[in-house]
Amino acid sequence: MPQLLRFGLLALVAYFVCMAIAHFFGIKVPILFVYYDTPFYAYQDKIISFAVLSYVGLFYAAARDIKVVPIALAVLGMTALGLASVNMSDALASVLAEGQSTWPYWAQTGMIAGLWVILTALYLRRSDG
Repeated sequence: MPQLLRFGLLALVAYFVCMAIAHFFGIKVPILFVYYDTPFYAYQDKIISFAVLSYVGLFYAAARDIKVVPIALAVLGMTALGLASVNMSDALASVLAEGQSTWPYWAQTGMIAGLWVILTALYLRRSDG
């Protein structure tokens, strides 16, 4: 596996560990919380923290075995699409203050989509020989 691809996958492991910790302890900061300034229930964040651990395991497994990478990339791509769907939803609009911008949410969605593009390119450019 190319070292840059492995590094990128391990960087996502670290990112998702930080995200899980932030959600568990309710540390609402941009990047670790996509919707950091919307109403929430603490129990939901605890559930999210446990769910994010599946991303930790998936990307760790992908960093160790190239055969897992396509699955991890598919999940990351679907995550970006899911976030885009939420960003455009009436449900999100209903909890935002009048005139509140969704730009911060789109920025993080774009970051995740960008990581997907970079890691996909690194995966596709690898040499299997």
